[in-house]
Amino acid sequence: MPSEYAKALGARLRAIRTQQGLSLHGVEEKSRGRWKAVVVGSYERGDRAVTVQKLAELADFYGVPVSELLPGGAAPSPLGPTPKLVIDLERLQQLPKDKAGPLARYAQTIQSQRGDYNGKVLSIRQEDLRSLAVIYDKSPTELTEELIGWGVLDPEARRAVESF
Repeated sequence: MPSEYAKALGARLRAIRTQQGLSLHGVEEKSRGRWKAVVVGSYERGDRAVTVQKLAELADFYGVPVSELLPGGAAPSPLGPTPKLVIDLERLQQLPKDKAGPLARYAQTIQSQRGDYNGKVLSIRQEDLRSLAVIYDKSPTELTEELIGWGVLDPEARRAVESF
């Protein structure tokens, strides 16, 4: 019988996963088998204890601080999924290097760190957008509008910037 804490931890894990638009099988695919759907599901139900090491690794996989997964803190973000910041890598490759070079290098670095080379799209965090805004010497809002204009970001990205 899962403890209340295990159930609460599992609910946090499920909330983060669903905010990212991932199914249990999606987690397994995205992690290239590192995280088995059945294991993540058992963590989410509270049927299986998760070690601190595994929790830290799962937090890293989801791109969130471990504290976001722990019960007792602030509830995981909003009621609906947070708007995603998804860079269209195919469109990015079509842009002049003098314009998009810093963004392309930043995206390559993230891909390298994640081992994610699908080549079509790349999800970035709000913190990444803030860093890119500094590189481009613009506010996050100004940079978002520019990237939307370039066709690299979907107009839906405006909602993510509003939540800063």
